[in-house]
Amino acid sequence: MEVSEKQGVWYAIVNIFAASKKASGKWMKAEEKLKSDGVRYVEARTGHHGNAMSLTREACSDGYRKFIAVGGDGTVHDVLEGIMFYLETAGPEVSLSDFTLAVIPVGSGNDWIKTAGVPNDVVAAASLFRDGRISRQDVVKVSLLDPEAFPEEKALKLSFMANVGGVGLDARVCKMVNAEKRRGKRGKRLYVSALLYHIIHRVPAFARVLCDGEQVFAGAYLSMAFGIGKYSGGGMRQTPAAVMDDGLLDMTIIPDLPIMKIAKEAPKLFTGKFLTVNELVTSRSREIVVIPYDEALPCAHVCGDPVEVDGEVVGNAPVKFEVLPSQLNVLTL
Repeated sequence: MEVSEKQGVWYAIVNIFAASKKASGKWMKAEEKLKSDGVRYVEARTGHHGNAMSLTREACSDGYRKFIAVGGDGTVHDVLEGIMFYLETAGPEVSLSDFTLAVIPVGSGNDWIKTAGVPNDVVAAASLFRDGRISRQDVVKVSLLDPEAFPEEKALKLSFMANVGGVGLDARVCKMVNAEKRRGKRGKRLYVSALLYHIIHRVPAFARVLCDGEQVFAGAYLSMAFGIGKYSGGGMRQTPAAVMDDGLLDMTIIPDLPIMKIAKEAPKLFTGKFLTVNELVTSRSREIVVIPYDEALPCAHVCGDPVEVDGEVVGNAPVKFEVLPSQLNVLTL
């Protein structure tokens, strides 16, 4: 197949480990719909020749520009990273706006689709290739910074975000949930039980937060969430007012609060009313930097709390989140 022809063909990355390894059966139902609608696609399955990120990056190098993430939020994240790491080394003639992402949801959380407007049904999602439309969404570059280099921002590792990320409690919850998933467990209760555990055993930390260069917070916090999407953690809404294509990143900081206050307000995470909690610190900006510090030694260089991106723990603060100027095409309702 010629490179020019590949650009019009969908490349499906099928995560065979999604949804307790039931992804293959669900994908077969979606395939029937795609074939009946005459959608041109090829597929690659994780576990045989690589993971979703490496398969996507190789497909980009081969000339493909349209991708189907067949899996959950982790697969969406990995496909995005495959595209972005390809772009990091590609020439200026290739840009993010050349790429299109579609999702066939076969995962357990499926938070990205809730904001993007993709049905949580494989056949209905496959119907979008005929009946849907191409929208745009922002992409966030996440730079894990060297704590020894401040005030210079020296990136030790890069990641890219399609939905929601967090520092502190968020990352600890994700780490526990992902460990349970590897044991074959699934369901919303995983997130709720992990959240309750880490609230009870909370470990407040200290950080300064800069939004577009201005300090908006300094002190003890429990959790920080950063989102271009509204949903994370199996349906929690830490950034319920986020808009995927407005060029801005929503932030919600939960300061260190008394345990009874946390217990009272925690249900609002699932109702969309979380921002009514007065103690929260919120902002909307293009760039956010989180700089941890030690209360006893405020000038010391500190490796801070864990950082999660789209449900994957990627490292530790200090960290910078920045919305990229180009947007990704996505297939939606």
